Amino acid sequence: MNGFDVSRADVPASEIRRGGPPRDGIPALTDPEFLPPDQAGWLEDDDRVLGVHRNGIAKAYPLGIMNYHEIVNDVFAGEPIAVTYCPLCFAGLAFEAVEPDGTRLMLGVSGLLYNSDVLLYDRRTESLWSQIGATAISGPRRGETLESVPTANTTWGAWREEHPDSLVLSRDTDYARNYDRDPYAEYAEDEALMFPVRFRTHGQHPKTPVLGAEIDGEARAYPFTAFPATGRHQFEDELGGERITILIDSDAQSGRVLDEQGEEIASLISFWFAWFAFHPETDLYEPRQ
Repeated sequence: MNGFDVSRADVPASEIRRGGPPRDGIPALTDPEFLPPDQAGWLEDDDRVLGVHRNGIAKAYPLGIMNYHEIVNDVFAGEPIAVTYCPLCFAGLAFEAVEPDGTRLMLGVSGLLYNSDVLLYDRRTESLWSQIGATAISGPRRGETLESVPTANTTWGAWREEHPDSLVLSRDTDYARNYDRDPYAEYAEDEALMFPVRFRTHGQHPKTPVLGAEIDGEARAYPFTAFPATGRHQFEDELGGERITILIDSDAQSGRVLDEQGEEIASLISFWFAWFAFHPETDLYEPRQ
């Protein structure tokens, strides 16, 4: 399937779908150019970006670009980091990109989907990796996991306020793409899914954005619709036996999760259907009355 052997995959081969483009038909970016924020005048404050702050360096990856590339193989002060985005799931995740032998892990877009979520592949072994699952589902690396890096899915205005010196992924990618056009705008409003998923739930719009967190096998989703439409909100919660702090920015439709020491832990902002497809036992947060 797209040149990958899925006969021994950890998920049913019948549930791995062709997304349309062939392998690398959506071209991943490797070591692209970045601009200082004052040279990214085409970005509006309410444009959405993925933000990563690592090793003292902040970078913003506009979704207008990520829609067309889905993976950026990047480096933060010598540390390889893969920044990934699935437009069908509204899911942005970054991973430590180091092979077991210490060399750089290079990821590409397979053109395949599982649970409507992009399947990444590593160029050395051609193993397929579930983005949201952060696990190799087929190939020589099957069963191995990727280490997630805290990633913001927020607005450019909110990210720049927190990181005024943040670099911005350049539109000069050597690919002819209309980065002003969002090919998924109508899809994000529609209740229909383009591809089937293993687990579905009802009672909430499937494209409702949620902040999802998982600790020690316990998962919880925090829908942004559960909070006031404006302002910033902070509260304590308990998940997987640990005390955590939830930070919600309703204006930016963004959020973060902090551990007991106040350190950010990796979480995920995605559509509700995508979080539930991978976490069918999840709790759905409801504010106390």
